[in-house]
Amino acid sequence: MKKLFGGAALALALLAAGPLAGLAQAQEAVVAAADKEALFTSPHPQLNANKQVVYHIMKDLLEANHWDTADQFLTERYLQHNPNVPSGRDTVVKFFTEALKVEPTPIPDKLQTPVVFVTAEGDLVTVATVRTEPDPKDPTKTYTTTWYDTWRILDGKADEHWDAAVKQ
Repeated sequence: MKKLFGGAALALALLAAGPLAGLAQAQEAVVAAADKEALFTSPHPQLNANKQVVYHIMKDLLEANHWDTADQFLTERYLQHNPNVPSGRDTVVKFFTEALKVEPTPIPDKLQTPVVFVTAEGDLVTVATVRTEPDPKDPTKTYTTTWYDTWRILDGKADEHWDAAVKQ
């Protein structure tokens, strides 16, 4: 057991010295699924319904900005665990329409967001998407990583949301 902890301590020390010090700095690119729509379905009726709520949140609200239809997809209390947006459906709608000043666009036939995977279990649906960021060592380059959003579905609407956001 002592040897295992010693190896773990060495690995942590190497990571602390610099990201994977001494190893090549390569990664596998994060890529979107070829058939994103299929990811939002399930043979289980309740999981399928939950995934469809999230699909429309992403496509109708987040992509096409049809926040006037938010009451179809979000509960009134909509708990928000993003530190930049307070809870409540009305507050979230105001954030997008008044603070960010988004304008509605035609709802696309298919989701445009680069979705990697969708997982549903019980009342939770998690969506992972491709996130492209500037390389801090070379601003002329970018790299991909993964962004996660999770929604809790209650009575056919999203009642709670988590993501990886930090204060802006």
